[in-house]
Amino acid sequence: MTFASPSQIFSGTPIRPSPRIAVLVPCYNEAITIETVIRDFRAALPDATIHVYDNNSTDDTAAIARSAGAVVRQVTRQGKGNVVRRMFADIDADIYVMIDGDATYHAPSASELIACLLADNLDMVVGCRESEVDAAYRAGHRFGNRLLTGCVTHIFGRAFTDILSGYRVFSRRFVKSFPALAEGFETETELTVHALELRMPIAEIKTPYGARPEGSQSKLSTYRDGFRILGTIVRLFRTERPLAFFGIIGLVFALLSLVLAWPLLVTYLQTGLVPRLPTAVLATGLMLAAALSWVCGLVLDTVTRARQEVKRMAYLAIPGASA
Repeated sequence: MTFASPSQIFSGTPIRPSPRIAVLVPCYNEAITIETVIRDFRAALPDATIHVYDNNSTDDTAAIARSAGAVVRQVTRQGKGNVVRRMFADIDADIYVMIDGDATYHAPSASELIACLLADNLDMVVGCRESEVDAAYRAGHRFGNRLLTGCVTHIFGRAFTDILSGYRVFSRRFVKSFPALAEGFETETELTVHALELRMPIAEIKTPYGARPEGSQSKLSTYRDGFRILGTIVRLFRTERPLAFFGIIGLVFALLSLVLAWPLLVTYLQTGLVPRLPTAVLATGLMLAAALSWVCGLVLDTVTRARQEVKRMAYLAIPGASA
């Protein structure tokens, strides 16, 4: 907390308390690196409170974090998304710095991310990972990240160059308005789409990204988690852009119907007969399915807009980072 100087008291200068900063560290079997993470971020943000949430680790992660001075809590429901949901619900602060417990993120960059958040009154600043070490950022992860980032950009508009980065700084109103429905590593995608859907002020800053120390292993599976993240993007596309989602499905059905019906129509115009009745029935059914899909898209689009208005009002009810 910042106290007033005598000059401030007599001059009538407004006194602004220092923002409460919480460093959030979701962990699973990070005994090798967690002490380094706590030490580095305590040095970078000496006034911050460091919270470590242990997600059923089978090593000494929790004990080491506690001995290093962090506030440690346990989350029994497995998955990073479940941990993020619990952290956002439990911790009350003005600024939230979320990192991974693998000692790959650059702690000194935290002050720059926070300064950017406060200077422009933003709601989220993402640390875009930059690494010159191939082992720090595997080729499969790089390709998957570019692919998934491209999908989000095409569906939801301008996004970040690194939507899967775990290094993020949030305002209080972002954290307390975030629904946190994801269970695993797809939570970063959900964070990004939440910001884009509510058109929050956001930014991205390049930060160094290091390799894991020897003996430490990544918990992210390139294919399994990649498909889960892709599935999350499709689910969010369906729920947040229902008119486009069901419109595309309806268009596919309509085109298939026209392809099947065209030869029948030509034959009918020439002979007055419909030679393949089952094909005609199928074409009719596909066109009806296309119409139903379009109607569903229109109805759900109205529902989605109403839901977005409620989310926007809940978001605006909380003061911004620089308030």
